[in-house]
Amino acid sequence: MLLLKITIVPLFIGLVTLAGRRWGAGVAGLLGGLPVVAGPIVVFVALEQGPQFGALTATAAIAGIAGLLVFGLAYAWASTRWSWPAALCCGVLAWFVCALGLAALPARPETTLLVAAIALLATPRALPPGAPSPGRASLRDLPYRMATGALLTIGVTAVAATVGEVWSGLLAVFPIIGLVLAVFTHRGQGARQVAFMYRGMVKGLYSFAAFFLALALLWPRMEFWGALAAAIGAGIVVQAAVQWLAMPRRELQPTR
Repeated sequence: MLLLKITIVPLFIGLVTLAGRRWGAGVAGLLGGLPVVAGPIVVFVALEQGPQFGALTATAAIAGIAGLLVFGLAYAWASTRWSWPAALCCGVLAWFVCALGLAALPARPETTLLVAAIALLATPRALPPGAPSPGRASLRDLPYRMATGALLTIGVTAVAATVGEVWSGLLAVFPIIGLVLAVFTHRGQGARQVAFMYRGMVKGLYSFAAFFLALALLWPRMEFWGALAAAIGAGIVVQAAVQWLAMPRRELQPTR
């Protein structure tokens, strides 16, 4: 299982970086919002601790979306004034304060889903101005991005197994990819790209919420892997719907 932990996240960070280089920070943010990091972490925890524990962890992970976006907001605004170390400190501190509040919420899917929905709707309006950059992201720091992601994943999963269901879920949504993307985007392309990247990430987090909601509801009622397959399907359907709704209306009109 350790091998999976140190390969899945770095490989995905590599793919996100390449996608960002090809299509821009907005696409990188969109892909970074998918449950490719937190999903495996929660699955690892559920395999080790049992599906009931996993269902409660998935419930907390839904609320963790708010913490992830609070990190992004704090980092994005701080990056407009300061360099990446100071912005990173602001982001992590904001995440920790938010996580303390989220940990006190009732561990019910409807409650955590409401919190996540409010965060998803409010964040695009609260982010600083952002714009796509005409330049391409450098690949020179790719090994450092991947190594950082691997180390963060090992640390988060090691702690998550010892702190209970709620904090396991919140730590699973600790902004591993968001942190890596924010810091390296900030260093290489500037603060406006950070905000643009987080706007893309919001779109990916709707499928994130659907994935964990399905796990929270189905793991206590279904066979483990069947519930996981259904959750993946729910995430895909929601992501397709979000992309369709975000498509400019003129692209949806039939040609004459």
